[in-house]
Amino acid sequence: MHSYIDQLIGCRVAVIGDLMLDSYLSGEVSRISPEAPVPVMRVQSEKSVPGGAANVAANLASLGLSVSMVGLAGQDVARDELVTALEKLGDVDCSGIIAAPGRRTTRKLRIIGAHQQIVRVDHEDVLPCTADVEDRFLTAAVAAIDAADVVIVSDYAKGVCSDRVLRQVLDHAAATAKKVVVDPKRADLAAYRGATVLTPNRKELHDATKMPVDSDEEVAAAVKVAQQSCGSDLLVTRSEKGMSFFPLDGAPVHLGTIAQAVFDVSGAGDTVVAVLAAALAAGLPFVEGMRMANHAAGIVVSKLGTASVTRAELAESLLAEGAPAEIGDGALVSRDDAVTLRWAWQREKLTVGFANGCFDLLHPGHVSLIRQAADSCDRLIMALNSDASVKRLKGPSRPIQDEQARAQVMGALKGVAAVVIFDEDTPGELIDALQPDVLVKGADYTVDQVVGADVVQARGGRVVLAQLSPGHSTSRLVAASAG
Repeated sequence: MHSYIDQLIGCRVAVIGDLMLDSYLSGEVSRISPEAPVPVMRVQSEKSVPGGAANVAANLASLGLSVSMVGLAGQDVARDELVTALEKLGDVDCSGIIAAPGRRTTRKLRIIGAHQQIVRVDHEDVLPCTADVEDRFLTAAVAAIDAADVVIVSDYAKGVCSDRVLRQVLDHAAATAKKVVVDPKRADLAAYRGATVLTPNRKELHDATKMPVDSDEEVAAAVKVAQQSCGSDLLVTRSEKGMSFFPLDGAPVHLGTIAQAVFDVSGAGDTVVAVLAAALAAGLPFVEGMRMANHAAGIVVSKLGTASVTRAELAESLLAEGAPAEIGDGALVSRDDAVTLRWAWQREKLTVGFANGCFDLLHPGHVSLIRQAADSCDRLIMALNSDASVKRLKGPSRPIQDEQARAQVMGALKGVAAVVIFDEDTPGELIDALQPDVLVKGADYTVDQVVGADVVQARGGRVVLAQLSPGHSTSRLVAASAG
């Protein structure tokens, strides 16, 4: 797991804002109704997931953080469904979800046919809540802020984040020295004055400033105007152009989008806010949090519907970021570069295989094993014992060829994508770092004897026992040459 991801576990974040339940009704559309010129959908599946501020909480919980959720809901089945879904995700305290009589839990029902949204039906009340309900809400918000490392305000303009709520939340966070990340929906950003950072998207920045926001220069000019109003740092999400951070003091930072197949942008902003706040809660540098949030956004837009990012997905994406661009087939790479390549291939949906050995004098038996290994996966990483490791295993007269020569010969074989050298007696540590999908060993072993088999099988991978070519061994070649 990526080291930064591990630092997020156990940090506590208060999420305050507009809760929603995102429901999806999916099916097949094959005809037009005889009653009206509308498609007829035959329902095949239904599901509901946390949305709005609840989706922010879902992302945090998926990353291993503790969440205090503060929001407003109705006294209805949708609220019960939302609370149950949140509590199943991890350490989410839902005691701050206030059930208001006479109010509906916000629910967005999306009708999807042939993987395309046909219509969205919103069940919601956007009127301000009563003073009594608002008092209860603020009591829960103050308690959540006191228990948190970082505070998120997720304002979807559904009547929860009133002027009074925003002011008391932001003032209490300031008094307790808590950083506040705000996902804003108001055009007047002055309402969020006192927040640490605002995360508007391109449209929201335009709505707040009435200025063009296409080029870097236009965004920078609009941000300058916006900051005069809110007095906060701004992280602007810019769709296909990635994201840009504008601190009040200092130079802006621009990150290009992480390339993914885009299926649905629903909830991507929630994910950005969640991951950024998680990084701040863990004490990571802001730019590192921004980089993590950028990766997380690239992951969730590749999923259909409102979705959250998992720790494993984020770690894999971060590890894949620095994949060496000019490595050819069979190149000798460092352990770190091998790990980076492995996750870059994972992002391309390629299966990664692993085989290891000393491979001192290459013979037909070796070639057969490598061919079988290459056939079992899309990309094969061959791991060679270092010279020191071979000496410990085979004796002081070995290896016959040094590790550089063995790596060069190995890398020249068809099907070998990369070669890495390990110094330990077994490849256990390397397998744990690479997490291959396929582990290949000769059929003279049983699966329970293969080092790393438990690691590979635990994540759904498989162990392949390659058929041996009898009569071939390096020791026999050495003995024959000596005779």
